[in-house]
Amino acid sequence: MVLTTLPSPASALVKGVAPPPKKSAGEKPKCTNVEECQAMADKRADEERAREESGPPPLVTKTGVKYRDLETGTTTVDPETGEDTSVTAKDGDDVSVYFKVLKLGKRSYDGLSGEGTVVFSRGYGLEDDEDKAGQKSFRTTIGSFQNIAALNEALVGMKLKGLRRFAILPQKGWEKATAACDGGPGGGGAGGEIRTDYVVVPTATMVQQEACFDNNKIPFPSTYAEQRRMAQRFDQSLIMEVQLVSIN
Repeated sequence: MVLTTLPSPASALVKGVAPPPKKSAGEKPKCTNVEECQAMADKRADEERAREESGPPPLVTKTGVKYRDLETGTTTVDPETGEDTSVTAKDGDDVSVYFKVLKLGKRSYDGLSGEGTVVFSRGYGLEDDEDKAGQKSFRTTIGSFQNIAALNEALVGMKLKGLRRFAILPQKGWEKATAACDGGPGGGGAGGEIRTDYVVVPTATMVQQEACFDNNKIPFPSTYAEQRRMAQRFDQSLIMEVQLVSIN
């Protein structure tokens, strides 16, 4: 007589893939098709725009650069007088910053709002030459002629650790300051002539050189891919977000 011992039901082995957990009656998918997903995205964007429009309007520098402080930064107050004694950036200061240059979002109503696509950046760990956020920063002197004009204006008055978003018209960005090139948003010229000096590279892509793209202005993209993205958008209105890391 052969005796067979079976495992108890609690420890029995079951081969195969376990069925997915049952959903509760009130749990529904967020969207079931492309149209529903798009409608939900539009609704969220409209709600975000309504919140932004109900807030304070953007501030403007003396020469017309619009900006908004997303984070005010480190504030210090004199305990005796209650006076704000925070360290702020001024013309001539040597500073280190993290930044993102962004393409305007589709639903931007004021040139500052909405989510934008990153064109190039420094300090956020988004580029190929950065392994992590905070590894590198952009160092410059406020007021330097080499800086784009919008950056010089926007940095003044920022507090340490502050985060500021500001608009960049082509004339205050990377567009060459010539009458022939001054035809983009906010400009008065006829627009830049596009040279068609195409260079065929091994991948059979075509590289178009922009005659009005000023590659002497900083910050400037460090990699070829960033430079090509920027060359396609330098004559458009852009957004820049800057976080002030240090003042030297």
